[in-house]
Amino acid sequence: MTRSLALSTLDPADLDQVDAAVRFIRTHDSTRVLAALVPDLTEAQRVAVAAHCRLAHAAVLVFPPDLAALDEALAAHRVTARPPMPSVVVRQRLAARHGLPAAELPVSIVRAGIPAADGTPCEVEIFALVDGPAQVAAAERDAAHENHVALATGPIDTVTLTGLRALLTGPGRMGSDGGGYNEHENSTVLYFAGTGHAREAHRRLELFVAGHHPEVLAAHLAETTDPATRLLRLLTGAWATQALAATADLGIADRLAAAPGSAATDLARHTGTDPDALARLLRYLADLDVVRPAGDGWALTDVGAPLATTAERSLRPLARLYGGYFYESFAELGYSVRTGRTAFDHHFGQHHFDYFAAEPDRAAMFDDAMAAGAAMFGRVGKLLDCAGANTVVDVGGGNGELLAGVLQANPQLRGVLFERAVTLEQARPGLRAAGLLERCDLVPGDFTTTVPGGGDIYLLSRVLHDWDDEQCATILRRCANAMPAHADLYIVERLLPETGTGSLAPAWDLHMLCNVGGRERSYDHYGTLLAAAGLKLVGQRRLPLDFALLHVVHG
Repeated sequence: MTRSLALSTLDPADLDQVDAAVRFIRTHDSTRVLAALVPDLTEAQRVAVAAHCRLAHAAVLVFPPDLAALDEALAAHRVTARPPMPSVVVRQRLAARHGLPAAELPVSIVRAGIPAADGTPCEVEIFALVDGPAQVAAAERDAAHENHVALATGPIDTVTLTGLRALLTGPGRMGSDGGGYNEHENSTVLYFAGTGHAREAHRRLELFVAGHHPEVLAAHLAETTDPATRLLRLLTGAWATQALAATADLGIADRLAAAPGSAATDLARHTGTDPDALARLLRYLADLDVVRPAGDGWALTDVGAPLATTAERSLRPLARLYGGYFYESFAELGYSVRTGRTAFDHHFGQHHFDYFAAEPDRAAMFDDAMAAGAAMFGRVGKLLDCAGANTVVDVGGGNGELLAGVLQANPQLRGVLFERAVTLEQARPGLRAAGLLERCDLVPGDFTTTVPGGGDIYLLSRVLHDWDDEQCATILRRCANAMPAHADLYIVERLLPETGTGSLAPAWDLHMLCNVGGRERSYDHYGTLLAAAGLKLVGQRRLPLDFALLHVVHG
């Protein structure tokens, strides 16, 4: 059968869909599909998924004049369709999407066997709505909502299925995109929407599971939202920022930490807030998973706990900063994108370092926020190679929080905290309280002009991302000149992912553009900057909050 015969009975757009699905199966296998549709999974994670799943089919939705037209289109590829079966899931999805009764959308499933690239038996799966409403056909051909690639698994237990789904929606960064149970085949289908590099027409993944799995299906459907709803949630992200800042700033988190289960009226009395307004805030915070109902009152969740001042690793200063000065300047992000210049400088009239240093209250807020972030790196001291080392120099080390952790983990070391004079004075009480002041030299200075020499270990924590490449090169040359030949340099920074792997770094890269004038960088980018300064990047270790500890030596 020739393509011209198929063209005479099947709409050209539908014929292209069928042809594309056949080609996809013949050029892919399970490994290639997972790499294309779920690129954010690590190799080990893809192996784990492939151990339970096989490539089953590529699916398209078409609108033929009759089912014989599909037989003709498939015959052109020398494959034969099996008898059609009624569709349940796609019919329901079409009905919901277009506001039509499902009974008016008699969707059939037509399948034909085709070997995958590795010879594995697979199928092309064609959902066919014969003589469907013209407006439905036009919309679906344009959007290709139902086109997908399927992995099959089962029989399988609920725990394993839950784990597979968690891999795809967690590290795989795929979103739940509906699903259902087809009683005609006794099968459960879970749809996932992804951003892989396969053809746009096959950007969705189906997990086809033998048997009925109502609990997993219910959990999957509960997380399914349409694109407009997802976009609306993104658009309200600024509201979440302000809700968290208010929770920290008004003492709400502190009260809930001190008295879990506090009723809204009691909480309002202790925080000086309006009872009705506070109740509405708490309801939104519960939606954000920051608080939870506790009896007749409320308590902080694990997510909300760091908003309290008394938390072991409190992020309250960050919440206040992000919801205050940085929130204001982020409103000018468009200026930064248009000009490439810093919105903070444009909005406040000064670079943020100068602006915060100009007033003691502002300086204290900024230094507290930086210290809150540094407190997350307590394990750094145990990751450093301190064999034979005597002195560690923290370049631009803020209030000394990171240096204190390194000294506590390595009692044989002395420390040098190199910072602005005003910041050193704020660091002194904390180092004294930790019993470390006698082991530290507090050296004032500017790391863009000089760095103390004679150290065995040098630290640059969250310094380089504040600067452009030219200034970074200057700072790194200062460090290289100060470091003895045997010395090690350790850099703490977020790394931009080399692939699509999920990371906080892209968001902070935008923050650096808008508020600071610096940027986040990839591992290779740092390697290039270091090499230009006569230094060599030799490895990295992962840290909390998507940070990395980079190990650097003389080149």
